[in-house]
Amino acid sequence: MQYNHAVSAASPVQPRAAAHDTTDDALVAQIAQRDKRALQSLYARHHVRVYRFALRFLNDEAAAEDTVSEVFIDVWRQAERFEGRSQVTTWLLAIARNKALSAMRRRIDAPLDAAMDIADQAATAEETSDAGKRSATLRACLEQLSPSHREIIDLVYYHEQSVDEVSTILGVPAATVKTRMFYARKRLAELVKAAGIERARY
Repeated sequence: MQYNHAVSAASPVQPRAAAHDTTDDALVAQIAQRDKRALQSLYARHHVRVYRFALRFLNDEAAAEDTVSEVFIDVWRQAERFEGRSQVTTWLLAIARNKALSAMRRRIDAPLDAAMDIADQAATAEETSDAGKRSATLRACLEQLSPSHREIIDLVYYHEQSVDEVSTILGVPAATVKTRMFYARKRLAELVKAAGIERARY
């Protein structure tokens, strides 16, 4: 990947923190000191989350993979700017959102409200037919939400971000996040009821 190429071309490793200190914050601090192993650890821990988040925006696997590469290249370049005011995962998703939005703007022929794929890619073959139909119906309901409401549902319920974290990612006040979440849940409940399925976990 581009990410791996960037890391290999970066400065030599300069170990700083103790080897046992592997919290996200500690890894970012080590990355700021040009520790490639710390970047590799952070990548291994979070690249799947970032990929799935980008994929919901872009609905394009190749573009999502490119976004992941760009996110961790930015982490390498900007780690010293991270001040710890939010969780590292929140910071990563904020970078991913900006990268994904830029990619969408570049795709002139692509709709801005790319469909969200809410199915868990790790789902096993044991999933029943009824559950599959329910998931498909819920996806269809989500696709009928406005882009801003889909984004709120995605961040809060699928990426488990708090109101304050979503506020940081979207760059809007927490009150705005709460308002959007209220109306998103209300509208989704109406759509789910109209579709004839049980209340979803949102």
